[in-house]
Amino acid sequence: MRAFIFPGQGSQSVGMGKALADASPVAREVFQEVDEALGQKLFKLMSEGPEYQLTLTENAQPAIMANAIATLRVLEKEGGVTLAATADYVAGHSLGEYSALCAAGAFDLSTTARLLKTRGQAMQAAVPVGVGAMAALLGADIDTAQKLADAAAEGEVCTVANDNDPSQVVISGHKGAVERAVALVKDFGIKRGVLLPVSAPFHCPLMQPAADAMAEALGTNPPAAPFVPVVANVTASPVSDAGTIRDLLVSQVTSRVRWRESVGAMEEIGVAQFVEFGGKVLSPMVKRSASGEVETVSVISMDDIEALLKTL
Repeated sequence: MRAFIFPGQGSQSVGMGKALADASPVAREVFQEVDEALGQKLFKLMSEGPEYQLTLTENAQPAIMANAIATLRVLEKEGGVTLAATADYVAGHSLGEYSALCAAGAFDLSTTARLLKTRGQAMQAAVPVGVGAMAALLGADIDTAQKLADAAAEGEVCTVANDNDPSQVVISGHKGAVERAVALVKDFGIKRGVLLPVSAPFHCPLMQPAADAMAEALGTNPPAAPFVPVVANVTASPVSDAGTIRDLLVSQVTSRVRWRESVGAMEEIGVAQFVEFGGKVLSPMVKRSASGEVETVSVISMDDIEALLKTL
């Protein structure tokens, strides 16, 4: 069995998608449709920068999605395959869940771009700059990370935001609490704590205003049932019901991204190949999270697409 997976924020870089757009009219159509949906020259920003503007949450989220979907569309339209016939499940990390749902037909491309623009703006606006923070804990399992977060909270918010793989957990919350957690890592036997260069504390209760904004946006633009089940970040289990997917996308804003568990769930169901579109971020996490031998494939370039087509 095969899963198509889609990366989250942090996988953006200046130049993303340019070579693919140069090589394929299908990719150019994707980027043009996203530009028109957003009323901005996002692809120009992706191609040329400046990096600080591309890194802004409201730009990075739709850009990462557009790059991933362009890669998939080239595979489908120029390779003559369909997601429904070649993938058994889809999944994505945080914003990547929207990419996964777009890929599986739950949202059209323009709607996905607008939802992610709204999501990025709402997440940025939810907490004033400087109030929140996030940190990666290297060499930490989920239980140790939560104990550290609880010890550092001291009445503030500090909780696990991303359970990425058995060796990397990300915490999120009030800046003071997250800084206290980083200072305490050695006391909990954790190798390192690294503050992340993010502008807001994602996937924690401080994001509730953004969750409210997404509830409104998804009420107006609800998903359809996807062609194949999505393994949801919030539950780490497959879901196909459109109403449930909508509710989980709202919860996702304030909830933990259960990526390690999602990989385990897919492996248990029988997924043996994970194909990542538009990045090389999730594949190493999958390898570290899987209990047995699984194959990972990263698809970014035309060469990657042609190589994958030979195996489908």
